[in-house]
Amino acid sequence: MADPRGFITTPRQVAERRPVAERVHDWKEVYPGSPGRALLPIISEQAGRCMDCGIPFCHTGCPLGNLIPEWNDLVWRSDWDEALERLHATNNFPEFTGRLCPAPCETACVVGINRDPVTIKNVEVAIIDKAWDERRVKPQPPEWHTGHTVAVVGSGPAGLAVAQQLTRAGHTVAVFERAEEAGGLMRYGIPEFKMEKKVLDRRIRQMKDEGTNFRCGVEIGKSITGQQLKERYDAVVLAVGSTIGRDLPVPGRELNGIHQAMEFLPQANRVARDIPVDGQISAKDKHVVIIRGGDTGADCLGTSIRQGAKSISQLEIMPTPPNERPENQPWPTYPMTYRVSSAHEEAGERVYSVSTSKFSGDANGNVASLTLSEVVFEKGKLTPIEGTEKEIPAELVLLAMGFVGPEKDSVISQLGVSLDERGNVARDNDYATDVDGVFVCGDAGRGQSLIVWAIAEGRACAAGVDQYLSGSTKLPKPIPPTARQMMV
Repeated sequence: MADPRGFITTPRQVAERRPVAERVHDWKEVYPGSPGRALLPIISEQAGRCMDCGIPFCHTGCPLGNLIPEWNDLVWRSDWDEALERLHATNNFPEFTGRLCPAPCETACVVGINRDPVTIKNVEVAIIDKAWDERRVKPQPPEWHTGHTVAVVGSGPAGLAVAQQLTRAGHTVAVFERAEEAGGLMRYGIPEFKMEKKVLDRRIRQMKDEGTNFRCGVEIGKSITGQQLKERYDAVVLAVGSTIGRDLPVPGRELNGIHQAMEFLPQANRVARDIPVDGQISAKDKHVVIIRGGDTGADCLGTSIRQGAKSISQLEIMPTPPNERPENQPWPTYPMTYRVSSAHEEAGERVYSVSTSKFSGDANGNVASLTLSEVVFEKGKLTPIEGTEKEIPAELVLLAMGFVGPEKDSVISQLGVSLDERGNVARDNDYATDVDGVFVCGDAGRGQSLIVWAIAEGRACAAGVDQYLSGSTKLPKPIPPTARQMMV
């Protein structure tokens, strides 16, 4: 245990973000320098709040099974090298999760039963950012090669995790990405103010130094067919994500200016990195409406603010979440509470319990407004309240309503893998599909989920692939996907 009385004597502290008036005028991370650097002055005391519980429920909250009490104790003792080793023992990319994960580990923290939980996510990112700054993160190339080849389709967090694990196991791995650079939605969906892309680039450089090959600008299913890929490689891993956005089929949906969030965010991310985009979808000088209030909606909000939107409204069909954990969501489950992201601190209006009934346009076919009404939950469904209709200006509408599954008209259909009842790629407990030598991990098999789940599934899938190719494996084998589906 770190500080035996730390959880009693030390209050929870988190890093302070840069002033709103400063950060909305640039695309840099909202924390000064980086979240890890911003936390270093207080990180030892915060790690000392960990109780090193007999049963560390933070493990159950973390899909990766991070060894949280161990590296909290090591940070409190200033043993940064060993803390880094314990962090990397379960997580290939803690600098990603430390910035992007909503930290279900913290809502499962035992201290959090009746006090503020330990700042687990903050300690995590401080360990890895300090290690990168001190050049202690080194490539880990394999000592020998198996002679087996693996193709990984998709370079998001799941694809990168399975690729790194298999490369280190000695297999020759090629990662195929249809975009011009690797990273998936971490590069094209996550705005710079949440994670600057240099954080992603340095990890990809490490993977290249370890021997992982990246084939960007290659769309499997078009540039190379699924069958050709299967013929060229001993195993194929589908890590294509869940990329079909949920739509809103109401009158006026065909008007110009109504876009899926993932039509808007990738363009903004490219422009923020000085990559020109013809016909960019921009929020500048427009009344912007964002439909749904999750992480993707917050990303659209922060991006619209920096582009110079005239006004921004964020609509959510569900009621306003409570500030405290609801009784029907007891510890250690992840509660649906009212959360304020960095973007919500900056601007915009959040409107709850409303539903959009139609869009209206101008003479040129561009969206100009939308009609919404208040809703109430009764008899098991959300019902509009008569007489509460209201029209609000909307010159740019962004649909951030989540995703319904992977694209099926390309490599998935060409390989002939089966789908489950939700439209995701079906797999067994070793992440194998019903086509020999083809595996799937991440959102393509699990459905839309968190980055920490993607990395966990990538690591687990790598063990399944290694077992298939070599007959045995020394890679970690976390719980199977059938059990994972039951967890948050």
